[in-house]
Amino acid sequence: MECGSARTGPLAVGCEHCLNGSKMVLFVTGLCDSGCFYCPVSFERKDRDAIYADEMLVSEDGDIIAEAVSIGATGTGITGGDPLLNMGRTVSFIRMLKERFGPEHHIHLYTATIDVEKTNTLRDAGLDEIRFHPPKHMWGRLEETPLKEIAEMGGIDVGIEVPALPGHESGLGSLLDFCDSAGIKFVNLNELEFSESNWHMMENMNYNVLDETSSAVEGSASAAAFAMKSRHKTPVHFCSSAFKDGVQLRRRLIRRAERVAEDYDLVTEDGTILRGLLYADDPGGAMKMIADEYDVPEELMRITDFGLEIASWVIEELASELPYRCYISERYPTADGLEVERVPLNKK
Repeated sequence: MECGSARTGPLAVGCEHCLNGSKMVLFVTGLCDSGCFYCPVSFERKDRDAIYADEMLVSEDGDIIAEAVSIGATGTGITGGDPLLNMGRTVSFIRMLKERFGPEHHIHLYTATIDVEKTNTLRDAGLDEIRFHPPKHMWGRLEETPLKEIAEMGGIDVGIEVPALPGHESGLGSLLDFCDSAGIKFVNLNELEFSESNWHMMENMNYNVLDETSSAVEGSASAAAFAMKSRHKTPVHFCSSAFKDGVQLRRRLIRRAERVAEDYDLVTEDGTILRGLLYADDPGGAMKMIADEYDVPEELMRITDFGLEIASWVIEELASELPYRCYISERYPTADGLEVERVPLNKK
């Protein structure tokens, strides 16, 4: 597959929506009691009982629906933390999304909690797919869990998703052996990555960064490849670090940009947005001056918290004549408006 990802069989349905950039990520809580040393959740979200729809901090249910609409979501991935630590909230969101977007809106969920009763409740609420995340020390003891019983209950796709940990190929092999015998529908192996919250892995586990342009852990991809070369009937998908950014995120950004871009935005092929940005003590006066003196339509300008935003092609032409600091700003079209780069156009 693209960007170093690979598979030995069909992708999980939830992965298909992710591949298309049409999956909304619904982070229902940062609370989790698993304590995985490799957890990549940011400090901003970790151990906080907060809700995010993609990059948006959710204050009311309508925010979730608005984000789904803004990317034309065909599915939702519910994650955390561990969503099963707040079953009421999780079940409510599943029902809300199914009611608003219909039964064809695919919903999958990630959890470390292997519980038959809770899985039944989630299935009855409308969950289509569940991905269990057993901790590393349980990879060779999965027969002690109720995973086989859950896989046999029907009405929901059951998979396992874990990181490909360097040096733990035998554990991955044991996990895959169990999946074959228990009727698990798929296994996803994620390339292990460094993040701000798990950087201690470098010292504690002697892990190294793959290269200077990547956050991937050296040896993770080869551990996944070793496991995938063994003969197992359960389909395995290796999701690379580069694939997450170069394919999944990029396609979601493009979908969102197509729906939220303003008249004065220029959408790039990567789904980012280019805007002109002008700083003035009186942005309203600057906007009026530019409209009057240069005959720039007001729909190509807007005053925001960032300053006076103007179409990039307009400010590039006018910057040398204006008595203000002018820039081209490249941003994600996301709720947080993350700025990727800012290029000065003059020295005012």
